[in-house]
Amino acid sequence: MDKEKIKKYQIFSAIFTAIFGALFHFTYEWSGKNQIVGLFSAVNESTWEHLKLLYFPMLLTIIIGLLYFKNSDKEIAPNFLCAKTIGITTAMAFTVVFFYTYSGIIGKDIPFISILSFFIAIILGEYLAYLLMTNKVQFNKNVCIIILVVLLLCFIIFTFNPLKIGFFKDPITNSYGIGQLVPGVN
Repeated sequence: MDKEKIKKYQIFSAIFTAIFGALFHFTYEWSGKNQIVGLFSAVNESTWEHLKLLYFPMLLTIIIGLLYFKNSDKEIAPNFLCAKTIGITTAMAFTVVFFYTYSGIIGKDIPFISILSFFIAIILGEYLAYLLMTNKVQFNKNVCIIILVVLLLCFIIFTFNPLKIGFFKDPITNSYGIGQLVPGVN
């Protein structure tokens, strides 16, 4: 295991996630509201949809990393997949906890703080993944795969059939998922 190579990959991963996560905030609108694009892009301003901006770019860095390290002479950390999975879930959890904590205390959402927390979540998740990869911590790979698949299925299902709770509600349009308006509110 080469800590310097892992560090460089994690820096790439953080930059990649920041760029593509920011782009995925707009790609659904840019695509003319294409439902396939909506599977991996935010379709509204709900907290849930904003988690896609972390999950999908970070998932792509897992795939890129597995392919890159597999097809080269570079050694990958044996716990790469699990470390990255924990990084994703940590970034997502930080985003939710931070958003509801600060907006609950202040009484409103401040976009600058929410955007800043997105970048902090990326750094936190990628740094934790780095720490786990560079230590001899072992995880059950099957559990990590299950977590990634369950999250993927949840994003697909809840894009089209979100629960009618605040976590999934767009605070601007009062809609849920792809264009599901709240009856009697609009």
